[in-house]
Amino acid sequence: MSERRESETTIIARDDIATIINRVGLDRLMDEMIDRLRRAIISFDETATRVRTRDGFHYTEPDLGLLEWMPVIQAGEATTIKVVGYHPNNPSAFNLPTILSTISVYETGSGHLAALADGTFLTALRTGAASAVASGVLARPDSHILGLIGCGAQSITQMHAIVRTFPIDQIHITDASQANVASFETRAAEVLPDGVEVRAMPVEQLMMSADIVCTSTSVGIGEGPLFDDLPTNPWLHINAVGSDFPGKVELPAAMLRRGLVCPDVRRSATRLPCGCCSSRPTGPVSAPASLSKTSAKIRSIRTTWVGLVRWHRLPSRN
Repeated sequence: MSERRESETTIIARDDIATIINRVGLDRLMDEMIDRLRRAIISFDETATRVRTRDGFHYTEPDLGLLEWMPVIQAGEATTIKVVGYHPNNPSAFNLPTILSTISVYETGSGHLAALADGTFLTALRTGAASAVASGVLARPDSHILGLIGCGAQSITQMHAIVRTFPIDQIHITDASQANVASFETRAAEVLPDGVEVRAMPVEQLMMSADIVCTSTSVGIGEGPLFDDLPTNPWLHINAVGSDFPGKVELPAAMLRRGLVCPDVRRSATRLPCGCCSSRPTGPVSAPASLSKTSAKIRSIRTTWVGLVRWHRLPSRN
């Protein structure tokens, strides 16, 4: 019996993820992810958990696309590799999300594939939770206005995580797609707290009013930044999560120069071509080693979903 178990591979498909959501609820699932992520960052030990810089393929044929893999090994336990695909034509061409993901877990001792999971929702969940953890450290505790630049699928989990962490009573939104703006409240209804006002507005007004901003866009290569170096509240915190492809530019370099910049993985953020700004900033960028190192640890928790699945006792499918 033991030998049979060791050779099994647990497969967690999209329907299984939906089962977890139905059993646990989105609020509890998000709260648990934020808590586990925060504790994983605090307890991170780089001698026990080794995180490699993401790598992958960028291509333009048959369509513009990106496949990247993100490996992490926990000494004596497991190796986890997440593969993420970014294909901006997916919604119109294939009725699929722009971002797709698969997560695989391997037994370190034998190399056996222990688990394989659809990572699309899990990636969005973790990314939202990461923004909440970062904002919890870097934003004002009394932040009550959230700005969302980009109202696609990722914006929902960004919003959900922030409203679970801060006393948000206003959400200001903008998107190049008016359809995304018009459908935002409907898509967010399940996780949008009662009494929170949602207002669409130009990006200039959004940047001047928000306490926290989350950018999760599909800005085209060479089309950014999303806005000029606009006036903002001096305490503004930005979670910029959409620059996942070389040449995609969300934030203006001038804003980075005068701000405190905390990349999640410094090696990836400084690798040319830079994805967060149009060029390497020519002026000083404040990025203290301690904060940057702490932020880098976010990558170490990609296996958190395994603990969630085991804790909720989801039956395996072999």
